Amino acid sequence: MKKNCWEFKKCGRQEGGEHSRDLGVCPAAAEQRLDRVHGGRNAGRACWVVAGTMCGGKVQGTFAQKYENCEVCDFFKTVKKEEDSSYQLLIVLLNKMRAFER
Repeated sequence: MKKNCWEFKKCGRQEGGEHSRDLGVCPAAAEQRLDRVHGGRNAGRACWVVAGTMCGGKVQGTFAQKYENCEVCDFFKTVKKEEDSSYQLLIVLLNKMRAFER
């Protein structure tokens, strides 16, 4: 079964998770515009596109500020490997999010 980032990283920041009250619900867990991308719930398998996610115990900034860290993340690499030829490129994911803003 494919895991979402909060399951893989065990951060507890999904809705109802053990850290959702003290740290807040993660933006990736709440981002519905990327629901089902790579077989995940909300942006759970495309968290690198979402601003404000947490990594290494710190809230990350905008996509541009955080993407360099995401490229070396074990979860990012896992999703890319699992999806193989079905992996959706970054520009496709960003365009999906922008399409909902119109």
